[in-house]
Amino acid sequence: MRVKTHSACITIILGFLILAATQGFSRTLPIELADNGSEEVIDYRKYGKFEKIGTGEYKYRISDVDGLKQASGEGIFPNTASVLKDPVYKALKSRGQLDGSHWEYVNIDDSKRCFYKWATASEDPGIKLYYTALALEKAGNTAHAIKAYYALLIHFPKTIGYTYWKTPWYAGPVAITKIRYLTANNPQLGLELENAGMRIRNSFDNDAKNDVFIINPGRLIKTRQKKSTRKPVNMQKQRITKTIGKGRVTLVQYANKHWQLLVDGKPFVVHGMAYSPSQIGLSPDNGTLNVSKDWMWADSDGDGIIDGPYEAWVDRNRNNKQEQDEPPVGDFQLMKEMGVNTLRFYHYEEFNKELLSDGYKRYGFMYLMGNFLGMYASGSQAPWFEGTDYTNPEHKKNMLESVRHMVEEYKDEPYVLMWVLGNENNYGVPGKEGESSGTGCQARLQPEAYYAFVNEVAVLIKSLDPQQRPVALCNGDTLFLDICARQAPAIDIFGVNAYRGEEGFGSLWQDVNAEFDRPVLITEYGCPAYHKSWTRDSIEAAQAKYHKGNWMDIQHNLAGAGTGNALGGIVFEWVDEWWKAGPPPEFDPAKHDTREQFGGPFLDGWSYEEWYGICSQGDGENSPFLRQLRPAYFEYKKLWNGQE
Repeated sequence: MRVKTHSACITIILGFLILAATQGFSRTLPIELADNGSEEVIDYRKYGKFEKIGTGEYKYRISDVDGLKQASGEGIFPNTASVLKDPVYKALKSRGQLDGSHWEYVNIDDSKRCFYKWATASEDPGIKLYYTALALEKAGNTAHAIKAYYALLIHFPKTIGYTYWKTPWYAGPVAITKIRYLTANNPQLGLELENAGMRIRNSFDNDAKNDVFIINPGRLIKTRQKKSTRKPVNMQKQRITKTIGKGRVTLVQYANKHWQLLVDGKPFVVHGMAYSPSQIGLSPDNGTLNVSKDWMWADSDGDGIIDGPYEAWVDRNRNNKQEQDEPPVGDFQLMKEMGVNTLRFYHYEEFNKELLSDGYKRYGFMYLMGNFLGMYASGSQAPWFEGTDYTNPEHKKNMLESVRHMVEEYKDEPYVLMWVLGNENNYGVPGKEGESSGTGCQARLQPEAYYAFVNEVAVLIKSLDPQQRPVALCNGDTLFLDICARQAPAIDIFGVNAYRGEEGFGSLWQDVNAEFDRPVLITEYGCPAYHKSWTRDSIEAAQAKYHKGNWMDIQHNLAGAGTGNALGGIVFEWVDEWWKAGPPPEFDPAKHDTREQFGGPFLDGWSYEEWYGICSQGDGENSPFLRQLRPAYFEYKKLWNGQE
């Protein structure tokens, strides 16, 4: 969610390479490879020697190159030359269907051409192998893709590429995530990655020159069991060693170091939603919309009832007309049926307390009460083109006063789940005259000062809130995680806006656990429901698959499983907002904009800011009431109501 800037999901800064798309929806049939290799699961011990596993000096030395080539199959290092002999490759090459740069092939729908182009590309060997594996994965050659990802982990685990934002991207941890995702979702293959792990010290500063890689490639093995036999830990038998909170909301840590949020003494997993149902045609850029609070008061039809929460209706046949069997039901009821238990409010405003109370009492919603803490110059009273300066005493004083007002006004409300500070302020840079860039904040340029101030604010909140509810930070992915850990020990929950792909969040859980012993709340995640060339049905099915993959990763790291530090997540977002794609006069807030904004791990490799909703507003003629529920809505309805 954005106020001044329009690039709402720049949280890919530590995500994927430029234009690295998710494999969300396969568009081609599996490739009939000429050489699948002699071994389905390569025993690398037969062809070389592993040295110094689990250290920064890891190395695999090949002793039998020919044997390893034969075992690997085409396209998988070191068997790269065999692709040149493949009849399909020769035919595509002769017809000119592999002409051009290999980067132009990453997100094309023809995975066959993508595979042959990348398998023969002149590129860094680790990058080449990653995109070869990705093409195989998208084509449905899953077993061969797993072999390719594992080969990258064996041979080139220190591979570094760069994102759209020119920040480092690490192929090794992504390869581990890919393998685990593919093996878990294809149990018929009977494959499992054992004991693999990678830690990259000093990786949170965007300077790859000081990175130290600690590598254990583990073993890819064939298993007899098609499903994992790992049993979750019974948390009721675990001793609580730490408790934060003195009221009905508490945060606890157990003897096994896992974390859990409790409400009234019962485990509470955040099934959250970013909810800002803006009326089409309005925009904060021209002063017609305040996205933090306007929806709480909006009564555009003048009937005395708040529009979105109570009067939204479902356009079941998606004809953009309200039929007799499509009565008003309201977003609150739709979200309750979906399984939502938490709404995120980004910045403290003069909220409609009666509405919030009703949402709590009738629909069971708890709220994340947020303060931008100077992002978008909110609360600091800084000029936009100067941006909030975290060394400026006046700016700091203004922000502290804003936080004080928030806590004093809401500290006695039973529906406040936690306090949330900022919104990926660590990406913040001041704007420039005449440009749409910038965030009205200098935190990225002042990380030490910013996180020290975050700590000061957290201490203030704890002194004001008699219930001692948890205080969370909303960070942009894990950038400056090490500085945050050092400078902001008063933070209870490390919240992150993270957009890493349909596999979930990869090493994020382990990185936070190792660097900053705090639980993790994914404060934003999601995927735009747009692709330049797919049909609507294909796009929305892929969006649903993306969301399911993200949620399953969160679920697999809740207390009792995985790393055990996940608290839940906030879906970004409920409904498409049409004002977000660019500043005036370049865009029309009454138009559903489809301009590419930045590269990332989405359906066609691009983010489309106005398409993140799990609900559509159709053609816009019935805004703010019409809702077309996308498949992601029904996927969550199953996931969050225990039906899957």
